[in-house]
Amino acid sequence: MKQKFNTSWKASKQPRKQRKYLANAPLHLRKKLLGTNLSKELRKKYGKRTIAVKKGDTVKIMKGKFKGKKGKVNEVGLKPLKVLVDGIQVKKQDGSKANIKLQPSNLQIIELNLEDKKRKLEKVKEGKK
Repeated sequence: MKQKFNTSWKASKQPRKQRKYLANAPLHLRKKLLGTNLSKELRKKYGKRTIAVKKGDTVKIMKGKFKGKKGKVNEVGLKPLKVLVDGIQVKKQDGSKANIKLQPSNLQIIELNLEDKKRKLEKVKEGKK
């Protein structure tokens, strides 16, 4: 059986190969693709520009129809590479409401969820630098 994901692949200028890489990437690499900007205060505090978004983070939407709105992250989808934010919904034709899936690149993390042990340890280490 042919391997879908090539671990030795470095880079390509061809968009089709870049799309293929992203579509076939394993979940542990997809997590890195969910990188989101940090606010100016968090950048100073932790000395990092971006970090992977997690459930429980408070984010501000920077682009699109809901620009400027804030909310907590409800769900992070590794397979579709999308994020669901609490309170960001659209009204459908039949009157029901549907959640909007947002790209993490269009978000900015305002407040980190430090409940996760791993994240807490990473943040403490980076803050000391």
